Amino acid sequence: MNANHVLRVLLFGFCLIPAVNASAQVAGSTTGESAMVGTTDVAMGWSAKKKVLGKTVYNDEQGKVGTIEDIIIARDGTGSYIVVSAGGFGGVSKHNVAVPAGSLVERDKKFVLPGATKSEIKAATKFEFEK
Repeated sequence: MNANHVLRVLLFGFCLIPAVNASAQVAGSTTGESAMVGTTDVAMGWSAKKKVLGKTVYNDEQGKVGTIEDIIIARDGTGSYIVVSAGGFGGVSKHNVAVPAGSLVERDKKFVLPGATKSEIKAATKFEFEK
């Protein structure tokens, strides 16, 4: 499974997407105890932390335009956004921008925001996380 599949699952509220492949990725597992027997549950799916968050976002010319900071999924399952941060060093002067999820594509195992430039990201309306 490639990063594009990871993004689809995360962005559309973890809804079921028809499987192209019979095997699913394992995000992790947990062991629990019951009164009769120990069990191991396997978490099927993808890890946003390992596959998407913190990844570099490039433009069409392979220039770095930012980093994926967060994924926003609306309560009704629509209007999904990716929070891309540009600028800043060590978190200082970081400029977060929410871009529609459909704008971000996966090419050659990289996340691409076609037509974007770092200066456009920095000039866009800043996304503020709720406190």
